[in-house]
Amino acid sequence: MSGEAAQRYDVAVIGAGMAGMAAALFAAERGLSCIQIGSGGGILFASALLDLLAVHPVAEHRLWQSPFDALAALAREQPGHPLARVDAASIRTAFETFVAALNSAGLAYAPLGERNSHVITSIGTVKSSYGVPLTMVAAVQALQQRLPCLLVDFRGLREFSARQIVETLAGDWPDLRHQRIDFPGFEAVPELYAAHLARALEDRETRERTIALIQPLLGDARVVGVPALLGLGRSSEVHAAFEAGLGVGVFEIPTMPTSVPGLRLLGALEAAVSARGVTRRQRSSVRTLTLDGSTATLELEGLTGGECIKARAVVLATGRFSGRGLTADRQSVRESILGLPVQQPATREGWHERDFLDPAGHAINRAGVVTDDAWRPLAASGKPAWENLYAIGSILAEQDWMREKCGSGLAIATAWAVVDVIAGSDPQSRMSGKPGG
Repeated sequence: MSGEAAQRYDVAVIGAGMAGMAAALFAAERGLSCIQIGSGGGILFASALLDLLAVHPVAEHRLWQSPFDALAALAREQPGHPLARVDAASIRTAFETFVAALNSAGLAYAPLGERNSHVITSIGTVKSSYGVPLTMVAAVQALQQRLPCLLVDFRGLREFSARQIVETLAGDWPDLRHQRIDFPGFEAVPELYAAHLARALEDRETRERTIALIQPLLGDARVVGVPALLGLGRSSEVHAAFEAGLGVGVFEIPTMPTSVPGLRLLGALEAAVSARGVTRRQRSSVRTLTLDGSTATLELEGLTGGECIKARAVVLATGRFSGRGLTADRQSVRESILGLPVQQPATREGWHERDFLDPAGHAINRAGVVTDDAWRPLAASGKPAWENLYAIGSILAEQDWMREKCGSGLAIATAWAVVDVIAGSDPQSRMSGKPGG
């Protein structure tokens, strides 16, 4: 550890997934000085669709057209669910703020409304989601009206098959067909990767050659679907060029992880939080976290000599098992940094149901940290572990975000709620607003 004085912040966010990014973004927007610790690599597996709530109850697999109607039902029937603890008005504002930040960073989303939208997945299923990137929006109308549609893929792109999608959906969509073409300049390459093609399409000549190959295949198609590879940092420009060149609506279909939409989302979030003054430690992790009085001390590792951070509030956005916010052995599940109690079945036998595909899911999927009404994790005594320690996102107990289709909603809503608590807790005690203050 170096001998330099500790840098001081209002908020230290541990984690850089969706919840951590949202918390850092919202903290900066509220004028709080913020440091974010961790890598956002998990976002690379995202489709860039922002789910709010699509399925409730899980056991019935009931799909909701309105995520807000679903939230109201959730609040009545599962009041302990984290999403049920955030009011609908705050969730709307949180999503609007989050999407506005993505738009300002160059990742454009369709206007948010009252309903979930239906989009096509890479395996030919139909997914309900709330926030949809503009490059995918044309799929919504195409699905609703079953418009004559051409799906195009590229020879050598093994992670995406237009034919598979058509064969899965054809029974309910007779005017859906597919074509496979060579990607210009990659004809002799046996295996293609979406990220490479996305970069190539930011070149005008490659883009025009690709459009020229698709144009004769249109027939009566009123909309064209392609794998999600219409540019990386310039997806709006590339998408607009395809629509103008083909003269029909064009939509992207998310590919298998890690995906181009995930790369775009991570890049946009990193740009958004950096533009708002968030200090980021992407290659660091928390070695120790000491909570003393009104200040937390975080010893970081991963940098030469280490680093010491002091903050008046700490937000755990470390996720579950994949994010290493929770770890498990043969006996129990533990919170990884402070050893906080985790709500879980009493014995290992209770983790899973006998049926692997049980429609209600498994109890282990609802394990997590329990908090009080202010989102402060509870210690073994049943009292908050520390006055200014908070938990958000998928580390929280009593939710099964994968089956409920609410991952982004859980992250964004709880991040908003926690930052609201922090910003309103004691404004006069804020530090200078700048590192080193």
